[in-house]
Amino acid sequence: MSWCRRSWKTTLLGSLAVAGAMAGPATAYGGERPAGPDDRGLWASAVIEPGHKGVVEVGGYDGEPLGEGSVLTLTAPAGARVTGVPFAGPGYRGAVAEGGSSGTYTFVGAAVSTWKGHTFPFVLSLPPDAEPGTRLPDCTLALRDAEGTVRRRGSCSVTVGLPAPTLSRPASGVPLSASPEASGTAYPGAQVTVRDALEEEVCATTAAPSGLWSCVPGIALPAGAGRLQATATLNGASAMSEQIDIMVSGSAQEQQHDTVSDGGGGRL
Repeated sequence: MSWCRRSWKTTLLGSLAVAGAMAGPATAYGGERPAGPDDRGLWASAVIEPGHKGVVEVGGYDGEPLGEGSVLTLTAPAGARVTGVPFAGPGYRGAVAEGGSSGTYTFVGAAVSTWKGHTFPFVLSLPPDAEPGTRLPDCTLALRDAEGTVRRRGSCSVTVGLPAPTLSRPASGVPLSASPEASGTAYPGAQVTVRDALEEEVCATTAAPSGLWSCVPGIALPAGAGRLQATATLNGASAMSEQIDIMVSGSAQEQQHDTVSDGGGGRL
């Protein structure tokens, strides 16, 4: 029975997967309440693919309690829009500014809020033409008390992720020759590398403007069961396809009979 599963290693930026992660502490700004020795800046980060939505989870406040009317604001990075504020904790009200330039959570409870022990999710949407591997600028965070005084600032790191490539050929579970063509789709211009179960390179190419790619192993694959997976990289971002199990039945000698030279070193 053929089957496939996810990567055996972690990519640098992943594909999709999108979640909040800790970024470096922010510094205090002049004219505002100075940070104490135990204070930390607000923090948030996320990786979001072009044309998709992702969640930026803001946390990190450990200062003094703030009362009713205190507000947490995320200003969207360049090219992105805030589309949702889904936190459903009691005493907090979320809102999105017209056009999605920012989102806020306001404490409206009768008691004093510490803003501690919670992470506050903001849903961001990226345009389809966002460039994978780039970090979007100007994503900022601010927590103000009821009088509007900034009690803590921070920055959020939003990186454009690389969509995962597909590996559509060879077909899993079908007996193959020793040099089967591999093909699929990937982000246009991405470098695509096909590797086996030992993470040895089988073949490599660059995805065409249409997103299609294909390559043929330079060395015949060993007979028997194996596994293939495609990795796409662009601008430092990386993403992986599903793994596929393969069964190589042809030998290197048999593959030579199926190879015809076109006089330029190509394979027909």
